[in-house]
Amino acid sequence: MPGLIWLCVLLIVSFHDDGVAVAGVGEFIYNGFTGSNLRLDGAASIAQDGVLTLTTSSHDIQGHGFHHEALPFVRSHGVAMYPGSTLRLDGAASIAQDGVLTLTTSSHDIQGHGFHHEALPFVRSHGVAMYFSSTFVFTITPNNSGHSGEGMAFVISLAPPLAALPGRYLGLSDPYYDDTNRFFAIELDTVTDPEFKDIDDNHVGIDLNNLTSTFFSTAGYYSGDVEDYEDSEVQTFDPLRLSSGNPMQVWVDYDGASMQLDIRLALVPMYKPYSPLLSYTVDLATLLRDDSKSKAGVPTMAYVGFSAATGDKRCGTHQILGWSFNMLGPAKPLNYSALPLKQLRVNATQEASYYKGKVVKWLPAAASSLAVLAGLTACLLLRWWCKIRNSRWDEDWEAELGPRRFAYKDLCRATNGFRDMQLLGKGGFGRVYGGVLACSSVRVAVKRISSESRQGLTQFTAEIMILGRLRHRNLVRLIGYCRHKDELLLVYEYMPNGSLDRYLHTHNRHTVLSWPQRLHIIKGVASGLLYLHEDWEQVILHRDVKASNVLLDGEMNGRLGDFGLARLHDHGADAHTTHVAGTRGYLAPELMRFGKATKATDVFAFGAFILEVACGRWPMGLNARGELLVLVQWVHDVWASGSGAGLIVDSLDPRLVDYVANEAELVLKLGLLCSHPLPAARPGMRLVMRYLDGDLPLPEFSPGYLSIIDVDQVLDEVTPSVANSITGLSGGR
Repeated sequence: MPGLIWLCVLLIVSFHDDGVAVAGVGEFIYNGFTGSNLRLDGAASIAQDGVLTLTTSSHDIQGHGFHHEALPFVRSHGVAMYPGSTLRLDGAASIAQDGVLTLTTSSHDIQGHGFHHEALPFVRSHGVAMYFSSTFVFTITPNNSGHSGEGMAFVISLAPPLAALPGRYLGLSDPYYDDTNRFFAIELDTVTDPEFKDIDDNHVGIDLNNLTSTFFSTAGYYSGDVEDYEDSEVQTFDPLRLSSGNPMQVWVDYDGASMQLDIRLALVPMYKPYSPLLSYTVDLATLLRDDSKSKAGVPTMAYVGFSAATGDKRCGTHQILGWSFNMLGPAKPLNYSALPLKQLRVNATQEASYYKGKVVKWLPAAASSLAVLAGLTACLLLRWWCKIRNSRWDEDWEAELGPRRFAYKDLCRATNGFRDMQLLGKGGFGRVYGGVLACSSVRVAVKRISSESRQGLTQFTAEIMILGRLRHRNLVRLIGYCRHKDELLLVYEYMPNGSLDRYLHTHNRHTVLSWPQRLHIIKGVASGLLYLHEDWEQVILHRDVKASNVLLDGEMNGRLGDFGLARLHDHGADAHTTHVAGTRGYLAPELMRFGKATKATDVFAFGAFILEVACGRWPMGLNARGELLVLVQWVHDVWASGSGAGLIVDSLDPRLVDYVANEAELVLKLGLLCSHPLPAARPGMRLVMRYLDGDLPLPEFSPGYLSIIDVDQVLDEVTPSVANSITGLSGGR
């Protein structure tokens, strides 16, 4: 009997108790498919454990599982559609109790579909396709004979369920039926079919209304340094076997304006590859457009989901473990801890052991015993040597640390051996890699500091001792650390949205931050800095406040990180003079002259930071004429050149299409005040928070006040009310 091949896809949206919910316009998440309302046909079914089965092991069957409604891939006059919380299943598709959507089992000739329950507007009323982003985790498991077939596809279709055949047609088309249905599909094909000019039995292809792929590639992913992604000689191609039974993840991103389609593939839990496996220009508006609706001035609605099928000779189980979809921005990351990945790996391991047993029946007992004895002896000797060597590293500061000390092998396993595919960023300190801890399935970011790094043991120790004991919602949390040979490693809480500077200095219109988001981030960083200056047991000077050191969590909260340059001292005591540390454009003038960091120098950097956030410009750069442009001075000049105070908002980021004028004016003026050349004129962080929260009005002052360089003039040149506020600034220090 042929075995089962499972293809699992897990769809993600905001969760209700039943694991299915609507996350937003054109977005849905299925953590398993129990209780969902997928559109199923053919052999597709949902099991009690939430697994969607598209086909079983029967011959010549097919199954479909579609989201139960069409999605608004194209808007009409900006009106968005809100999909429901269930999937539409047909055929062999089913959802098991553990939430896995099974499109097909290992029966022959079956098909299964699982679609979002309602149609979405994929094409606008004026004929332009919408932007959409999707990611899903799947498995394709071969039957007991080791063969798999036929494959599965991610589908956008005008009218599911499809009138289609199983086998090589993947439940997408029927050559004997005059099918006028239009569809776009990304096929994951595990059988070579000459009729469709397949390149091999393990490929990813783009199908437009038929199964002869317009663009295709052998399954795999590209690895290499981020800055070298355009250099094909630097990148390496790592192939993947679709029918290995291992969970894999696909990312699909489409920009309707540029008609650019990018497809990426990787093993779970690897991060999204920087370079796409397939990148293709396709006009989905023309492909999916319903002429009758376009003429009527309404958007074209289409369904999005999955299809899979088995053949008369080859069959397998196609399952979907998770699915995230969004029409208003990047798809939200899948929650790996909610997926039944562990059981799938156990199943795959058991099957692998079964096949190996057929090939290797036994080994000589004497050789086996000798190998075991030699291995144990080597392990004991190595463990003893490492223990002696590591004991030399123990220092007084390590005994007082709160963070956990990780074994190097655990971090190596979490980051897949620190492969370039896991690289999140790099700098003078070394590199930062993403990973998943095997012990807890928690995503982390690992800073790997090499022996050649500018951040040596002193900065490493400072960051652990300081950040390891801090607990604040707007500070990046340090989870642990590791010392291995000449390497120093820090393990942080993973921030899925990366660093703030990527959003401020980007040309991608989909990642431009709105004004409410910017103000929320500014307030968050201010709160974190206030905690460091005033609310912890000692005064902590960060000394490197800047946009690239602010990381964004899943809810776009700003978290201040990178404490490698931080210093601490007791409240009421002065900081010691040290070498100048920080970044140009954020350095206070007195720090450049005397080399002494204070809370006031942190406030200066914070002022430059909030101007950068509001204006979308670097604190220091070149203007169109190639001349040096200092942001603080430029905002001051824009304000001073206007006839009215409100003109200071002319310095705002021109990409901001909507903002609250009084809030913007407050932020810009506060940024200038925090960046005042005189330390005594800068507000402390407690006062800054009161201004931002609206508890106190910002004192009135003119552009000329920002040019004062004499401390005595601070009180002589302003009104009594302003003088009282300024003299009270020391209360924030």
